[in-house]
Amino acid sequence: MSKNKNNETIWGSRIKKNTSTLFRKVGNSIDIDKRLYKEDIAGSIAHVEMLFKQKIISFKIKNKIIYGLNKIEKEIKNKKFEFQKKYEDIHINIEKRLFQIIGEEAGYIHTARSRNDQVITDFKMWIKSATKEINNNLDRLIKSIIKLAEKNIYTIMPGFTHLKNAQAISFAHYLMAHVEMFNRDKKKFNSNLDNLNENPLGVAALTGTSFNIDRNYTSKKLGFKKPTNNSIDTVSDRDFVLDFLYAVSVCSMHISRIAEDFIIWNSDAFNLINLSDKVVTGSSIMPQKKNPDLLEYLRGKSGNSYGNLLSMLTILKGLPLSYFKDLQDDKEIVFKSNDTLIDSIKILDEILKNLSPNKKRMLELAKSGYITATDLADYLVKNHSMSFREAYQKTAVIVNFAENKKKKLNELSLDELKKIEPKLNNNVLKVFNLENSVNSKKSYGGTSFDNIKKMIMKYKKQK
Repeated sequence: MSKNKNNETIWGSRIKKNTSTLFRKVGNSIDIDKRLYKEDIAGSIAHVEMLFKQKIISFKIKNKIIYGLNKIEKEIKNKKFEFQKKYEDIHINIEKRLFQIIGEEAGYIHTARSRNDQVITDFKMWIKSATKEINNNLDRLIKSIIKLAEKNIYTIMPGFTHLKNAQAISFAHYLMAHVEMFNRDKKKFNSNLDNLNENPLGVAALTGTSFNIDRNYTSKKLGFKKPTNNSIDTVSDRDFVLDFLYAVSVCSMHISRIAEDFIIWNSDAFNLINLSDKVVTGSSIMPQKKNPDLLEYLRGKSGNSYGNLLSMLTILKGLPLSYFKDLQDDKEIVFKSNDTLIDSIKILDEILKNLSPNKKRMLELAKSGYITATDLADYLVKNHSMSFREAYQKTAVIVNFAENKKKKLNELSLDELKKIEPKLNNNVLKVFNLENSVNSKKSYGGTSFDNIKKMIMKYKKQK
């Protein structure tokens, strides 16, 4: 084995001139990919154990390498490891340090593998862990939403379409809509784990290897279900990155939508919710201001997630098979999206714990805008043998009449109603009661109080 001096790059025996300062600046990724150190060390340990099992390296060499790798991991954890940019990435930094600890036997660690399969293995393992962490945070967020919903089952507010009063709903029903969204996010992330469960280790640079390796062994050791099928596809594949970035983007969009609602509802014009001083900021010039800056932060950060997804799609769209330097950007993109999403989930969770509905204002607003008009149309269909379209037209006439009289529907007398529809009797007046309106929506998924209670219980049992 040729000597690999620790003050030289791995490829120093082939590349005779020092890399230019500019290329070293843009070419190294150690400041970014050092986050992969745990996965890199775990992958290397599994690899050398497999090499020993297959009688490619000796027991002594295997043990020395594992000893050195464990020592390196402790050094990194204890912040005693010196990362050097001249060694480009986490893989070479660890390998170089391994030479310093155990000597020339460190050279056996890279037998039957390339950085190409090494980095994808590390990255898949990291994204698997990140995915589970995101879902754990989503679980906590969902729990907070359900807790707030449970306190507000009977809190009546207007449901909006086009930001206009549409029909009366329970505030809890609104909140539970976001539980559905975040549960879909969890399912997306969980679904991604299937694609992450194919082990890249052992495909080497792009062709596989002539060594008698056992990829099933390393798959089991590293928690993968099976090895990947095609060596060329493996080193060029970043679909798992796109899957992760897409799931992050959709989750960010869901966070942005609830943030947008709360920003509008917290405005002086709507005044439907109150935010604790813990989650607002002030103004540098206007002493009275309490601004929902954290909600605006959440709304803005969704754009970053979209941009990261588009960046990765753009990088991949023109790449031939198999590995190219372009792919080095994948880790920075993923790390940024991951960190921003986890921060956003935690921030939204904190906001929900410091938010309260203005119940009086919600009810007041729900009483405006002829919000029970659809209930009246439904009543006419059920009790007076009308088609829905006929009932719709009749109700529109009644709404126009109330509007001209500057009255709410519940302020109309029975005599006034009978002038438009003589068949009506006192029972129709119950239709204009907001609580009756909300509670009448008993179809599965509707806003009735019983439905909401059942849905809350369903999700509480899942935790």
